[in-house]
Amino acid sequence: MNKIFKNIFFISLFVSLTAMTAHKFYVGIYQINHDAKKKMIQVTARIFVDDINDALEKKFHKKTFLGEKNESTEDENLLKKYLSEKFQLKVNGEKKPLTFLSKEMENNVLICYLNIREISKIKTLEVENSIITEIYDEQQNIIQANFNGEKKNLLLTSETIKGMLK
Repeated sequence: MNKIFKNIFFISLFVSLTAMTAHKFYVGIYQINHDAKKKMIQVTARIFVDDINDALEKKFHKKTFLGEKNESTEDENLLKKYLSEKFQLKVNGEKKPLTFLSKEMENNVLICYLNIREISKIKTLEVENSIITEIYDEQQNIIQANFNGEKKNLLLTSETIKGMLK
């Protein structure tokens, strides 16, 4: 019951934060689901678009326009490179590359879809997430994982960018 309350709280918090046009809170929500039948890990990342544009500009010294009319393919390529460096998963102790599938905008939130194929069973899942933490110390990355029939949560910050789920 406590886990259900936590999930409802985090989702409610995120929805209320994304309803504003400007925000003071620095939070990203990452949903990780393992589909044993498809032997696949599916990841959905929700990040404030202005924050990710700021992070890309700082890292690559180039202004990006994700979520805007003048967004370019180069902007998306920089996003893919940034995500691959800042968000990593180790499955059963082995680092697995994520495949970027697509993205979409919802209000002022960029939603990114990624996956990893050929994962039949998960014993341990190590998550490393330092997205946005290099520009905002207050950034919190909430990880909600569902594998082996269990829901697990992690809170990663600029001080703690890694966590292990068993």
